[in-house]
Amino acid sequence: MSINIVIAGPRGRMGQEAVDMVLEEPTFTLVGCIDRKEQQIPKLAERSIPTYTNAEECFYALDVDVMIDLTVAESSYHHILLALQQNISCVVGTTGFSEEQLGEIKRVALDNNTGCIIAPNFAIGAILMMHFSKIAAKFFSDVEIIEKHHDQKIDAPSGTAIKTAEMIKSIRKSKKQGHPDEVETLKGVRGAVMDGIPIHSVRLPGLVAHQEVMLGGVGETLTIKHDSINRKSFMEGIKLSIRRVIERKEFIYGLENVLDLE
Repeated sequence: MSINIVIAGPRGRMGQEAVDMVLEEPTFTLVGCIDRKEQQIPKLAERSIPTYTNAEECFYALDVDVMIDLTVAESSYHHILLALQQNISCVVGTTGFSEEQLGEIKRVALDNNTGCIIAPNFAIGAILMMHFSKIAAKFFSDVEIIEKHHDQKIDAPSGTAIKTAEMIKSIRKSKKQGHPDEVETLKGVRGAVMDGIPIHSVRLPGLVAHQEVMLGGVGETLTIKHDSINRKSFMEGIKLSIRRVIERKEFIYGLENVLDLE
């Protein structure tokens, strides 16, 4: 049985990859898109796939099983709540949600018995990088995270870096790292700090999505690194999430929660 899909954000770089992936996957049907511009995207127009600037109108007009959202947090939050209220499952790659917003999404998903997967990163290798970092932090409690993205990324640090720090926090006691009397002679040079873990963000043209987790011990260091060379790296995780979100009538944060990592 084909899964009917709507993509919010088809014009962006991730959105374009998602459009291609859905069109190429024989078990998926792209029934429509939600876009901020009224101007039609040629690839969609050629296939008579409608595009809406109003998400509510889109959900009312079409038979939708799953919405993929690859927009920005403000728009995405609105789309997700509307979709869940219409019993449309959601797969979301947007980052930058507040804790309050995530809590409300979880509540609405449970109230409507409808699945929602929000993942800071859909690359399988990135999920493994975060998982391995959590394991390593049991043995190396001094950790720093360096994340690197293209210069058009709006939020910093990345959702992947925050998720990595949260996963490490779950098995590591909070601690202040470095010299107790350390002084920043250039403010911010040591990065932002989350639960004692410094996080450094790099934004440059030519980058896609990259992260290193550096762990230090007595006489040794361990570096766990992942690189997304292009945005196709995220599509397998999105495919998997589409299939799983229909089965799981709940809110899930992080792709690791639908993979068998144990």
